[in-house]
Order: sequence, then structure tokens, then C-alpha cells
Amino acid sequence: FQFESSGMRAFLSELKPSEFENLSAANALYRPGPMGQIPVYIKNKLAPDRVTYLHPKLEPILNVTYGCMVYQEQVMQIVRDIGGFTMGRSDLLRRAMGKKKMDVMLKERQNFIYGKKEENGEPEIAGAVKNGVDEKTANEIYDLMVEFAKYAFPKAHSVAYAALAYETAWLKTYYPVEFMAALISSIMGSTGTVSLYIRECKRLGIEILPPDINESMGKFTVENKKIRFGLAAVKNVGTNVIQDIVKTRENKGKFTSFADFCTKVDPVVLNKRQIESLIKCGAFDFLKVRRSQLMAIYERTIDSVVAQKKRNIEGQFSLFDSLETEADIADELPELPEYNEKALLSMEKEMVGVYLSGHPLSEYENILEKYATTNSNEISEIRDANEETVLYDGSRVVIGGIIIKKQNKITKNNNMMAFITLEDLYGTVEGIIFPKIYDNCKDILYEDNIVLVEGAIDASEEETPKLIINKVTELKKEHEKQTKQNKLYIKVTDTENYKNIKKELFHCICKHKGGDCVIIYNEKDKANMVLPNKYRVNTEDKILFKDLKELVGEKNIAVI
Repeated sequence: FQFESSGMRAFLSELKPSEFENLSAANALYRPGPMGQIPVYIKNKLAPDRVTYLHPKLEPILNVTYGCMVYQEQVMQIVRDIGGFTMGRSDLLRRAMGKKKMDVMLKERQNFIYGKKEENGEPEIAGAVKNGVDEKTANEIYDLMVEFAKYAFPKAHSVAYAALAYETAWLKTYYPVEFMAALISSIMGSTGTVSLYIRECKRLGIEILPPDINESMGKFTVENKKIRFGLAAVKNVGTNVIQDIVKTRENKGKFTSFADFCTKVDPVVLNKRQIESLIKCGAFDFLKVRRSQLMAIYERTIDSVVAQKKRNIEGQFSLFDSLETEADIADELPELPEYNEKALLSMEKEMVGVYLSGHPLSEYENILEKYATTNSNEISEIRDANEETVLYDGSRVVIGGIIIKKQNKITKNNNMMAFITLEDLYGTVEGIIFPKIYDNCKDILYEDNIVLVEGAIDASEEETPKLIINKVTELKKEHEKQTKQNKLYIKVTDTENYKNIKKELFHCICKHKGGDCVIIYNEKDKANMVLPNKYRVNTEDKILFKDLKELVGEKNIAVI
């Protein structure tokens, strides 16, 4: 978990760790470290010969972190080696940093710079000045320590986290299936995280097999280099039932039919609600029987089996009872059509929190990758105020998904607005649509509709970040238009010209997200540079062209 957030991954990508110490420092700098030091640390790592120190005495202490103050232990060593503090007194200072006691830090400044004498006049603390550091430099060093005290991360913690991250990265690299199975098993109670990790499995090419009463265990398990869904992740299915299912199939063999399952498993631990959950999530699909058929007869089947076992216990077994086998029950399956795909997926989501046999957005994955600039998971990461993430409060984004919930509300001015919950491939995000925007898109704001929304992130409160939506487009229409894509060409005279306008150009592009490709044409080199998908724009946006004209001139813009 230490290295999985988008902000941390971006930091590590830029850092390019080359040794274990880099991972440890990354933890301390990022969680909840002095992020202002991150660019300095990266810069110094790339050019260690250019690192400078306020005083030569700092070099042996800070050289391991390229001149940056990163750990509490470094501060302890600084006050000992430069200020003359004892081990015990430096630890008191460490505790003050850990508890953010700035008043203690300020009181110790005098002692650090000038030292302290005991009552008998003997020196208790030598002080930096006596140890050969001038007053001005000593104050500057202490200023850095006071600033650092706002973050104060112990190296012991950082190293432990880095070691754990490195070990799990090794496991993921060399045993990806086993690692992901164990990882998902560890967070089965969090459906949002399960969904995220299942997406990661897909990215890694690992197939997720659905729950199966003949194959699944309680936890997620490895099966022929695939991952089998665990029964403990199925809603309403308790530990006792899972243990009985596993024990029964081990002792009596695998289940051959629905009636066989109901007959073999102890009815004391198995109830109708649990059976319904197993049917809905597809745990009986291996029987090649429709879920609609099982839903129609499961209650009657269970009642029949329970009644039969009760009669057997009471000694009321008869010749006619013996003729009623599971085959007879199976033959009574009604001829019903299967539920439609939407209903099947809805059942799966209800029971296990994720879609198993498909996803309502599957056919739109390519278009979402092209138009969407973020996803619900990246937006949810912003809630940690101590982390620097790729997105932030006020970021303008485009995200696509299904409207799974909509609530209208009338304002004080008697205007209509709406609150929606949008579900994408990673999770959900809340959105607010104010009256002016609502009037423009109210006809497509209904549950189960697939849309693209544009808006700004609102992470100003302590609640989960939301979207303030300023545009909603039906994804189906965007889907139809993707064959009619435009290309925006922006001409620059040469590389130097491009570098000079790059910052303003990208700022302009990011304000006008869309689905059209942007190509930078270098006139001197006669070369095209196609910008990544996240920099696609809406070429029908008049404000975009107004901004571009001011930046590069009308003659240097063309849409083809």
C-alpha cells in the first residue's frame, strides 16, 4: 500500500530508484514527509557531485540522502555532532518532533547554538558555536530542523515499509498469480479495492475465475495459473457454510447437480438466503443450468430436501420416498429463458461487489481510454491530505461511466439540480450538477445511462472528493462519432520555440479536454509529434481556438 497511489508511483517513476536507500527515503519524503524536498532530492540524486551543504559537518550525516534532511535520526545526529547534545537529549528532541511540539523545538535553539551550562558552571551542552560553526550557519541549520519537525518521519518506520514494499514487489514480479490471490484475499471486505485489484489482474493478463461450489475455497486461490474467486467474498455466505461445502465435497465427491448439492450439504448450516446468493453470483453455472431456472426452484428444492431428511430422522422412510431422487428434482426445472446480460451482471455486483462475467462498460473501454483523463480510483486518492497526488482540489477532469443513482433537488430559487453517482471500471464517484448545467443535460440524466462527464474536483471538505460537473455527454453518441475524429495540428518553428511555449500550450490544452488528437509539427525538422491520449482536445471548442490563436497565431493552427 505504501507505493500504490498514483502520486507515489509518479514520484518513483521520476526518481528512478537505483538502491534500497532510495525506496526508504521515498517513503519518508512522501508519507507524510517534506514534499518540498522531493524535487531537490531527485535533482541531487541525478547530480550528486553538485550537492552542497550549509557546513562540512553535515556531509557525513546527509550524504546518504543527497543533502536533504529526510529522517528524524538525521536530526538527532546533527544536534549531537554539531550542537553537542547527549544521546538522551537528542531523543527528547526526536520525541518533540514526532509529536509536533514546535515550542520545545524553539526552546532548544538557544542550547543548540550557544550551549548550556550546569548549575556548577560546568558545560552541559557545548553548542554549535563552540564546535566551530558560526552563529549565522547554526541558525540556518536549526531553521531547517524546525521546518523538518512538521513532518518528522523515523527511519526505522521508513526502512520497514520500504522492505515490505520491495518484498511484495519481488513476489508480484516472480509469482504474480499467487501474490494477487493472497492480496485480494486480504481485503475481501472492501469491494472497491477488490474491484481495483481485479482490474490490475486483467492488466497483468491473469484470468479471474468466478465462484464455483466445486472449486472455490473460502479465500481466493490459484488454479492452473488463474485465480479462483473465494466463497468468503460472496454476500450472505458465512464461514460455517463454506467449511461444510469444502468438507462435503472432499468426503463425498464433487457436486453433480443442484439437488445433489442440497442433499449432501448439511441443511442446518445452509439456508435459502445463502443458496440464493450462490446462484446469483454464478457459483452453480458449471452445471450448465440457467440461473433463472435455479432461482425458480431453489426454495422448493430446499424444502423438499429438508422435509426428506426430517422424515428419515423420525423413521418415517417409505418406498415412495426412496423413489424421489435428485434426478427427479432436476427434471422439474422449468423451461425459462435466461436473464438478460444486464440482470446477470447486476446480480453479480449485488453479491460480490464486482462484475464477474463481464462489465456494462466493456464495449466502451477503448473510447474511455481515449476520452477519460482520470478514473474514480485516482479521484478517491485525493482524500489523503498528507499525500501529493496526480490530481488535486480544482483539477479539471473527464470521466466516463454509468449513472447508477440520481437524485433531483429543488434549490431555494425553485430551480432543479441533481446529485448523481457515476460508476466506472474502477469504482464510483459522486457528482453535483447545478441548475444551469442541469437544464442542458436533464434529458440524458437517468439511471443506467452511460455518459462522459466533464468537471472540476471538489476536495475542499473532509468528505470523499466529488465532481462539480459542467458538461454531460451521452457516451453512445461519442461512441458513434469516434470514426469522425479530427486532428489538431499546431505548428512550431523549431524545438526551441516549442520549449518556450510548452508550459502555456499544455495548460491551454488541459482546459479543453476532448477526443481529438493533437499533433505538434516542427517546421524546421519537418517532423510530427503526436501527443498522448490524455492531451486530446475538443476541436469544436471555440474558446480553445481563441486561446491557441493568442499563443501561437492563427496561421499556425489547423484542423484536419
